[in-house]
Amino acid sequence: MLHDDSDDDLEIITGAMEEGSTSHHGGTQCRRSIMRNQLQGHERLMLDYFVESPVYPPRLFRRRFRMRCPLFRCIVSEVEDHQPYFIQQRNATGTLGFSSIQKITTVFRMLAYGVTGDYVDEYLRISETTAMESLKLFVEAVVSLYSDQYLRSPTTHDVARLLADGESRGFPGMLGSNVCIHWKWKNCPTSWRGMYSGHKREATIILEAVVSYDLWIWHAFFGLPGSNNDINVLEKSFLFTELARGRAPQVNYSINGHDYTMGYYLADVQESARKDVERAFGVLQARFAIVRQPARIFKVPELKQIMKACIILHIMTIEDERDEQDTLDFDYEQLDANPPEPVSHDQPDMLAEFISNHLRIRDKGTHSQLQSDLVEHLWQLHGAFTS
Repeated sequence: MLHDDSDDDLEIITGAMEEGSTSHHGGTQCRRSIMRNQLQGHERLMLDYFVESPVYPPRLFRRRFRMRCPLFRCIVSEVEDHQPYFIQQRNATGTLGFSSIQKITTVFRMLAYGVTGDYVDEYLRISETTAMESLKLFVEAVVSLYSDQYLRSPTTHDVARLLADGESRGFPGMLGSNVCIHWKWKNCPTSWRGMYSGHKREATIILEAVVSYDLWIWHAFFGLPGSNNDINVLEKSFLFTELARGRAPQVNYSINGHDYTMGYYLADVQESARKDVERAFGVLQARFAIVRQPARIFKVPELKQIMKACIILHIMTIEDERDEQDTLDFDYEQLDANPPEPVSHDQPDMLAEFISNHLRIRDKGTHSQLQSDLVEHLWQLHGAFTS
């Protein structure tokens, strides 16, 4: 029986009735559909950047898209041909969906500024769900389309110009600078944090790469937990695999009267040549802030695709803007006109040859001799001016 002067019992009964009603209808509320008017977002984007006389000039396009407009349009066209998801289609009501330029512009904003998928909704009229799906499929398409061309090993002509540049800077036989950098993983699962945490005391994923003087990234190996040190990473990397199998281009040079048949990568601080690495990753992280900020995605394979795609887009931009890099002394375009010589892919005749190549790579005597010869060579070049 209810007391006339008590509201508590009435509130309890009313709450129970509402709870029962909610449970009867499934326990969840339907998500509201937002009428974004995606065509308005497409038209605004086209007027801003992609018509004959756009609102924003090419200088601002390059700043916001991290590349020039012709290269961006080329990527949009090829990705659209490769991945049907980016083709503009009509939905069940006959309304046009998001255009390929809308989706890919959203992806570029996420890569360039490191923002969430919801950030560009107000400007491009695109939902967070669609933005995240576009990001995933775009980076997969970029890796599939361009990795063979832009993540390849150096050809014979590539090695020749890398050696020429190294010698001009006082490092005969140098093929580039090697480095390992850590990408902080903000959303690393708790059960994995111990495995992914190293000397930085936070969960990270390691990128090991080789960079040349023109900021071209010739080798990238990403995905190992941050608890590994540089030696562990090199042991697992495929950097020296081709050399051990006898497939790498031949390298012959002489330092201080000693002949060498293997190139080398600088891995310690070596004056200005080492700064190639800092410059390259400084440019990469400035160009794509998503790899500078802590990673928010939960799955390592998706992070791998994002890192690879950013490196590929970085290299494509460098190639596209070579005509503006007046400070370079070496003429790349003239060498690129020559057809690249094929690298031999024959297997070593015997297992003993593979083992012999592997031992040559790890030979401490050769390593020490090369260090001494480089010191003497650099002293002969620059010592007289500094003493």
